[in-house]
Amino acid sequence: MSKRWYFAGGGLLLVLILIGFGLGSQQSETAELLVRPETGPFQVTVTATGELRAKNSVKIYGPGNARRARLFEMKLLRLVPEGTEVQKGDFVAELDRSELTSRVQDAEIEWQRQQSLFEQTQLDTSLTLRQARDEHVNLQYAMEEARLRMEQAAYEAPSVKRQAEIDFEKAERAYEQALTSYVTQVAQARAKMREVGAGLSKAQNDLDDLQSIAAGFTILAPENGMVVYRREWNGQKLTTGGTVRAWDPVVAELPDLSVMESITYINEVDIQKLKSGQSVRIGLDADPDKKLSGTVTSVANIGEQRPNSDAKVFEVAIVISEADTTLRPAMTTSNTIVVAEIPDALHVPLETIHAREDETFAYVRRGGRTVRQEVQLGLQNENEAIVEQGLTTDDRLYLSLPTDTTGLPFVRLDGTDALAAQ
Repeated sequence: MSKRWYFAGGGLLLVLILIGFGLGSQQSETAELLVRPETGPFQVTVTATGELRAKNSVKIYGPGNARRARLFEMKLLRLVPEGTEVQKGDFVAELDRSELTSRVQDAEIEWQRQQSLFEQTQLDTSLTLRQARDEHVNLQYAMEEARLRMEQAAYEAPSVKRQAEIDFEKAERAYEQALTSYVTQVAQARAKMREVGAGLSKAQNDLDDLQSIAAGFTILAPENGMVVYRREWNGQKLTTGGTVRAWDPVVAELPDLSVMESITYINEVDIQKLKSGQSVRIGLDADPDKKLSGTVTSVANIGEQRPNSDAKVFEVAIVISEADTTLRPAMTTSNTIVVAEIPDALHVPLETIHAREDETFAYVRRGGRTVRQEVQLGLQNENEAIVEQGLTTDDRLYLSLPTDTTGLPFVRLDGTDALAAQ
């Protein structure tokens, strides 16, 4: 009985030892994961989120001459819902007329005052000129009477004759003075009428301008299309209760949905990689199964500070290659811009690459030993890097640091070994 217990205990101990060796071996293999370099296509991409908008659109403007009425900001009272399909001439929006209405009333009062002044001046000048003409006729009669008396005094005493001549000369001079004065009065009357006429014309023009501006406060669609709200400088949409500014009176847009583009913003680190003509893979958040393609059409030269962002970003426009009736402005897109593409390259995960001072290397399991192999890298993307020199597809690379890196030899690109610094 004791022998059986002895053999059973020894067998159990042996099993436990074997299990322990197996677990230790498994943990060692798990701790030291090895991968091989791969060959094949390699891409360098820049990924960013974008927003769809129409490449071309018709802008819907508020009154463009509001500054003439000293109106620089106008409140938006009503606006049709975004996405409304409108026909040319349909109602789109209405602006607050309260301030303008008081100015129109003031202009009407001024026009009435100028109209009354014009009529009064016209009556006054007519009366003055009529009196001048009557006086001119009377003086003409007086001069004729003086001439007759002078002729009748031809045979009278010299003193009587001379007096008659003097009376005629006075009458003639009074007539000529009246004639000259009448010409001056006519010129004065015309100048006065021009002055009050100009005032009336100005009042009429001011009133017409204000009435024209007031008519523009009801905004109609210039073309057929779907209404899309205007975006402010801070990215907010202009909606009811917002402010339309006289120097930029765009209220909304009618986009041409046949050609769409995605607008994205790239950080200053990646912007140097981008240029017009690069291809883009585009996905839609609204329809993850839909895959589109596009091309970079413009890259901004000057960065800007976007809301809720501390870094400077650059606007990049990407035109969508496909015409798709399901695309709508403001849809969110995922844009993968292909910066570089190599059809066949040796590449490894970035986790396998290490750097120390001016050395770039990978921990390689080669010929039963672990070495630090110097490598020369090429292009890199978010996950992998091209290895131009130093590795082959037969090498096995550590995805993480080996258990013990002390004293590992350093293999240079020329194949020579150097003992690593401790």
